[in-house]
Amino acid sequence: MLTPWQTRPAAAAVALMWGYEGLWCKIYPGRADQRAIVEGLPLLPESAVSALLITIGLAELALGIWVLSGRRARLAAVVQTLLVVGFNTGGLLFGADRIPEPGRLVVQDIAFVALIWTVAAAHRHHHARPIALTA
Repeated sequence: MLTPWQTRPAAAAVALMWGYEGLWCKIYPGRADQRAIVEGLPLLPESAVSALLITIGLAELALGIWVLSGRRARLAAVVQTLLVVGFNTGGLLFGADRIPEPGRLVVQDIAFVALIWTVAAAHRHHHARPIALTA
């Protein structure tokens, strides 16, 4: 079983990934390829693209904070998994021509989701044990 010292870096890596994706890729300065994918969404007016990117970016930042908090780790893992699958399915459906290596994206996401669930499982095990009080 992993110790807290082994799982904290993993949780920090997951949170950092969400922070990078949210702040750097969506909000400031924002990546042109991600903007282009959102612009390719059907029925989304051009005037809503920036607002949607900022909203997604803030949600990703919030996910990173949630992971670091350790609260409801299993629910956090479910939400993260759904968002990774949803975001990337949308990107592949509506912007595959803007994704340089779609296969690499899928493989990286499988590894990221595995790390997300490793953090959630480790957190659950650490908090499931009774606290030993010593005199």
